[in-house]
Amino acid sequence: MHIMEPIEVPHQLISRLLNANAVTVITGAGMSAESGIPTFRDISTGFWARFDAYQLASPEGWKADKARVWAWYEWRRGLVRNAIPHAGHRAIAELPQAMNRAVGRATGNDVQFTLVTQNVDDLHERAGSEGALHVHGSLFAPRCAACGRAATFAHDPPKEAVEHITPPRCEHCGGYVRPGVVWFGEQLDVALLSKASRSAQNCDVLLVIGTSGVVRPVADLPQLARKSGAWVV
Repeated sequence: MHIMEPIEVPHQLISRLLNANAVTVITGAGMSAESGIPTFRDISTGFWARFDAYQLASPEGWKADKARVWAWYEWRRGLVRNAIPHAGHRAIAELPQAMNRAVGRATGNDVQFTLVTQNVDDLHERAGSEGALHVHGSLFAPRCAACGRAATFAHDPPKEAVEHITPPRCEHCGGYVRPGVVWFGEQLDVALLSKASRSAQNCDVLLVIGTSGVVRPVADLPQLARKSGAWVV
């Protein structure tokens, strides 16, 4: 068994967190990779290597072959279901309460904590985080491609990769149910992005964890926080 060496947290960071009134955390694919979930760059391997990512994650790909796109996302949902949140997920979930306890904050004067994630899995939630802003959507929030209403899954995800699975139909209008993620060429949810931007502008400390910081507009949030006077880690 591998025993991890203790990590020495800089005293300056501890001091900043203890004195912060608002903290924002941004997470990316590196967080999920620690739980065995391949990054988007690595996920099209093996069975799916013969398909271009655009064929599997775009409105055009969906229009061309709905069953193939749905099968790919069902395969990914199966991967996530078998994954387990790691210590990093748990630490983020526990951070607000730990900060409040450390400084003896009075009820109603708790630290404002915002979790912004680019990940489409539910590992943060399973670790105990609440209210995460999934700016790129979620594998677990399917919706009707026609009327936009929330939908449910008809079956469990397959245990092995298959090329085609017919997506379920919407119980309201009969349209096809699509994955609840943001595809290439689609706009991010304006309301979620606005909340994320406000949290970056108003925070005292911003932690960026497990992301290369190149995918905009989320990549702009650390600069936004820094310009507003936040301490960015």
